[in-house]
Amino acid sequence: MVVEILSIGTEILLGDIVNTNTQYLSRRLADLGFSVFRHTTVGDNPERLREAISTALESADIVISSGGLGPTKDDLSKEIAAEVFGLKLLLHEGQLATLKEIFNRGGWTMTDSNIKQAYIPEDAYILENDFGTAPGFAVEKNGKYIIMLPGPPREMIPMFENKAAPFLNRFQDSVLVSRVLRMAGIGESAMEEKVADIMDAQTNPTIAPYAKDGECILRITAKGKTVSEAEALITPMEERVRARLGDNVYGIDNETIESACVNMLVRMKLTLAIAESCTGGLVSSRFVSFPGVSKILLESAVTYSNEAKMNRLGVKWETINRWGAVSEETVKEMAFGVAKSSGADVGIATTGIAGPDGGSPEKPVGLVWIAVCVKGEVVAKRLTLTGERDAIRLRAAMNVADFLRRELLRRG
Repeated sequence: MVVEILSIGTEILLGDIVNTNTQYLSRRLADLGFSVFRHTTVGDNPERLREAISTALESADIVISSGGLGPTKDDLSKEIAAEVFGLKLLLHEGQLATLKEIFNRGGWTMTDSNIKQAYIPEDAYILENDFGTAPGFAVEKNGKYIIMLPGPPREMIPMFENKAAPFLNRFQDSVLVSRVLRMAGIGESAMEEKVADIMDAQTNPTIAPYAKDGECILRITAKGKTVSEAEALITPMEERVRARLGDNVYGIDNETIESACVNMLVRMKLTLAIAESCTGGLVSSRFVSFPGVSKILLESAVTYSNEAKMNRLGVKWETINRWGAVSEETVKEMAFGVAKSSGADVGIATTGIAGPDGGSPEKPVGLVWIAVCVKGEVVAKRLTLTGERDAIRLRAAMNVADFLRRELLRRG
């Protein structure tokens, strides 16, 4: 069945918010075995919304929308959908009772505009909202469906997962299951070249390459009658791909390179300390986003100035004076110094020129040195990165994590 995703909201067209709902819905609908042929975004305008819904229904079997279910006057999604389907809006006593309970529990005053959210198209399949006041719903006419979801992701995502996805499963006699292999330290072209023959011969499962900042991705997707059947098809394909790509693969699905490092450090019973210059805390921030990091991370230091590098990390004045702050010698002393001063088993460090100014012919913008110190043994690596300041910082952060991962792998 063909699906069109309809995003509703003038704030999206104005660029005031990033439309992450469409990305999420596209990915999840693919997982469920649906073909998404088109994305449409329309503002809170009755005529244009009516036209968008009508046009979508001409080519799609199912239209899934997000947004426009709130209590304000410009929230018209429900009204226009009911009009297009020739349905009346009826006050749903169960939803009204739910609304009253929410407002009473919060100590808020309920107005007529709030009651508006309890009106649902007749004969609709209600999708209850466990995280907000706007229920979603699904309606059908002449074999065409429209499913309306709220706009805020914190409401939309659980509603889709817990309510809409089970409703959609009735239309499918098979499922699509995907597994994502995540890689670092290899470019997209090199990755594709290593698995080119596998991609040329693919049927079920299929593999598709993607590239993101600092990493590459291969998505393996299989179709089966059940999830377990599809997963059984994925496993041998994953083994073939891993055999080709080796240590470049650091994780699967939503795993990050930092979480892979943390898990390795926990397993090896090693502690970590971090020293940053050009990345300015980004490395530390990415590590602490993983909940288990408290088991291994002792401390981090942003030593941006030369004085901080010397006073906090013990970098020698002679080293900076002779080689400069952005150098192999300095970054090695940074990694060694943060490990020694904190008592950590492992120290990692970054220093570089993120730009847009500060470069020279000898040390251009994008030059970054990273280092890893494990039990007193220090290794360093030179990077030449491209892009704007934030892109350079992000790639440096991911590279130092990958450098750490590979050094830990080397030590078993």
